[in-house]
Amino acid sequence: MSAAADVTMLRDAFGASIWETLEFRGEQTVRVELGSLHDVLAKCRNDLGYEMILDISSIDYFGEDPRFEMVYEIATLDNSKHLRVKAKVGEDETVPSVTNLWVGADWHEREVWDMMGISFSGHPNLKRILMWEGYPYFPLRKDFPLAGRPTDMPDVAFTGVAPLEGGPFVTSGGSEDVAKREPRAHVVE
Repeated sequence: MSAAADVTMLRDAFGASIWETLEFRGEQTVRVELGSLHDVLAKCRNDLGYEMILDISSIDYFGEDPRFEMVYEIATLDNSKHLRVKAKVGEDETVPSVTNLWVGADWHEREVWDMMGISFSGHPNLKRILMWEGYPYFPLRKDFPLAGRPTDMPDVAFTGVAPLEGGPFVTSGGSEDVAKREPRAHVVE
């Protein structure tokens, strides 16, 4: 069976919940309503053989309603089928977590939450993964200023000598002999 055949099966199973199907350069995309997203992905996982989640991302259509769109890239382990599932999400809507279907969805969903502010219901540990806890903004939203926002965090960047210079994790480049590049081989007198 192919991804195109799977799209037909999904359309038959979910009817009006499948808003659109697209084929472009051999890639299949299914656009579903948010309320059926988890059920569609569960069918893909449990009945159609999509054992692997490759990526979860989001798009900000700032100025449109609904503002966001979730994008799920799923595939079979033998790479014979690849499917993209999309769902529009309003600014105040919550997306159902798919961590119960794919454990690998955990970090992807945390990243979407951290960068875009899209919340996931049923996620086991929905907290920031890139920004620090308590950071009040979502940096990948289109209304986030390019220059950033002021912060209370101390400035940790510096231009002086790196604190580990000459330390145990710094090698000497350019030496042809591996043993001579090893920092512990340098004797400081």
